[in-house]
Amino acid sequence: MKKVAVVMGSASDLPLAKDALKTLAAFEIPAVARVLSAHRTPDEAAAFAKAAESEGYGAIIAFAGKAAHLAGAMAAHSLLPVIGVPVSGKDLGGLDALLSTAQMPKGVPVATVAIDGAANAALLAVRILALSDEALAVKLREYAQKLVEQSAEADAAMQKELEQL
Repeated sequence: MKKVAVVMGSASDLPLAKDALKTLAAFEIPAVARVLSAHRTPDEAAAFAKAAESEGYGAIIAFAGKAAHLAGAMAAHSLLPVIGVPVSGKDLGGLDALLSTAQMPKGVPVATVAIDGAANAALLAVRILALSDEALAVKLREYAQKLVEQSAEADAAMQKELEQL
């Protein structure tokens, strides 16, 4: 099974990245977490991205706030799917990171999830890997069915509560 790289611009992104790591673990997908800054360690970040495919990775999830160039730096040096997670900040609430992550130039795509959308980034990586892994696709279908069941249960509970009005 392919691994997923979870890279962060700084260690302060780890609390959010844990949501992605837990989601990947729930699907039994091996993941490796690293702090690699597009600005402070650009050579190390580039080297990691360049070697990722040959080291068995199938996708890269990149967390960054503010200027949020990490996902773009990963995509510039790898042909693997890169999923950017804009991290919220105190200055602009993550809008700066969202725009920096989403506004990539033609030819260097980065899939971008919502601000602080760690779990969805992991689920997108699961979907990508499931395209070539039938066992993972089965787990993904089971997960989707659980969501359907949870929604139906929530609706039934709400209907019961509304009957009491």
